[in-house]
Amino acid sequence: MHRQILQDLLELANPEDAKGAKRFFKAEPGGYAQGDTFLGIRAPVIKQLVKTYRQTELTELVALLGSRYHEARHLALSLMVYQFERSKEPLRSEIYHTYLANTEHVNNWDLVDCSCYKIVGAYLIDKPRDVLYRLVESDSLWERRIAMVATYWLIKNNQFDDTLKLATLLLDDKHDLMHKAVGWMLREMGNRNQHLLINFLAENYDAMPRTALRYAIEKFPKPTRDKYLKGEF
Repeated sequence: MHRQILQDLLELANPEDAKGAKRFFKAEPGGYAQGDTFLGIRAPVIKQLVKTYRQTELTELVALLGSRYHEARHLALSLMVYQFERSKEPLRSEIYHTYLANTEHVNNWDLVDCSCYKIVGAYLIDKPRDVLYRLVESDSLWERRIAMVATYWLIKNNQFDDTLKLATLLLDDKHDLMHKAVGWMLREMGNRNQHLLINFLAENYDAMPRTALRYAIEKFPKPTRDKYLKGEF
């Protein structure tokens, strides 16, 4: 089945869009996704294909996830999310463990962001979160981002402790994509509990990368944002 899916994707390829995607997702030499290969298929088309292939077996999705084509991996992950959201145990557990066993293929920010909180975060909602602290110590940028963005599901359920702990652990991270992820999750937490965000900023303002700070305070009134950015708090 995964071969048929891949063939269908190849028939939808758009070389001009592929060139643009390669630039946008930093897949050119020296970029964070150097070497990734794009077909030039846009996200809305991937979303439509999920409906077509929604009953694909998990083993076939793993094979598709191993493709060199970015859009094939995107579709595989979208199908895993679709099936996870509509299944019960033991399939949910199988999808979760399969996802974590294949993180080397979840290797760009869009692939992480479209899948990790809907699978990893949702699975962990009523379970220990040790895996997040293992991932956050990884040498892999993408595993660290999975750890942070997975907390989005926890935030949506008013569980904020892991977001705060992971954000603190990532203050020294050197990659801009992690600064964005940390700031994004802090902002989402602040949307639900601004008091916690203000406290976090008070304790960690001096150590926060500028990008993380900008993302975290994005929803504050402009005068308040300006004070933070000028160091007046």
